[in-house]
Amino acid sequence: MDFKQRTLGEHVGCTGLGLHSGEKIKLDIKPAPCGTGIRFVRTDLPEHSVIDARFDNVFDTTLATSIGSNGCRVSTIEHLMAAFYGLGIDNAQVEVDGPEVPIMDGSSAPFVYLLKSAGIEEQPEPKRFIVVKKPFKLDDGERSIRVYPSKELKISYMIDFQHPMLRNQEYELCFSGGDFIREISRARTFGFLKDVQTLKENGFARGGSLDNAVVIDDFRILNEDGLRYKDEFVRHKILDFIGDLSLSQSPVIGHFVVKKSGHFLNQKMLTKLMASKKHWKVLTFVTPEECKQNSLSIPAFGLPELAPV
Repeated sequence: MDFKQRTLGEHVGCTGLGLHSGEKIKLDIKPAPCGTGIRFVRTDLPEHSVIDARFDNVFDTTLATSIGSNGCRVSTIEHLMAAFYGLGIDNAQVEVDGPEVPIMDGSSAPFVYLLKSAGIEEQPEPKRFIVVKKPFKLDDGERSIRVYPSKELKISYMIDFQHPMLRNQEYELCFSGGDFIREISRARTFGFLKDVQTLKENGFARGGSLDNAVVIDDFRILNEDGLRYKDEFVRHKILDFIGDLSLSQSPVIGHFVVKKSGHFLNQKMLTKLMASKKHWKVLTFVTPEECKQNSLSIPAFGLPELAPV
């Protein structure tokens, strides 16, 4: 039972392009003590400004999730945050020398590889689990998020874009670290060719290419190798959702039924849910016996060597 906090075994890093800034950015991830959470540090700014990866530090959700504190910001954190969540890593210091996390290949898989290569270390303190105890709903026109009590973390997601390749895609994930890595982590971000020029003119997607996104024209996929999954689009939306959900700073146990959501609605849901304490409770487990006595299924984050990319 994976009820104790985790961090990295050692320091690990990489370099890549920022999706929206187009800048070359160096990323370093370091172990952190129990109770630290995930913390971002801008090493290119004076005094190395620190931002905690929390939902109440989110200030922008335009095409990515951006956090900020005291005038400092880091954008496009969701794919890295999903990798932390998927591997059950609670505590780490993430250092970047630019305004966003590198996009890598547009998925979480490169970050999963990095974290696995660093090793994952179990820590002495117990995790803090957020357990949904009453149904919660949020509607925004045709988009919605429903949250129900559940014995496990489950995400049921539906997308429906006005495009023949993205009509009525659905996927349901019963969360475990292994299933996250195999079924979700490799799903890439996607966009439409007709929008690319407008995005770049407005300061977005300057680092975007077929190397880090699935690009779709009116009828087909432009990437030479095609899709990694036949329903890669909805799987990537679940990846984004997990990255946004991780900003609760604790594993969540509940059933999320999501229809046509994005970063804005994900963040709005999390803010409202966290503010409504009648809808959830916090549990910790000090011994494996306490886990077994509870009717909940604690997420199986798994060991890195048991969950190959």
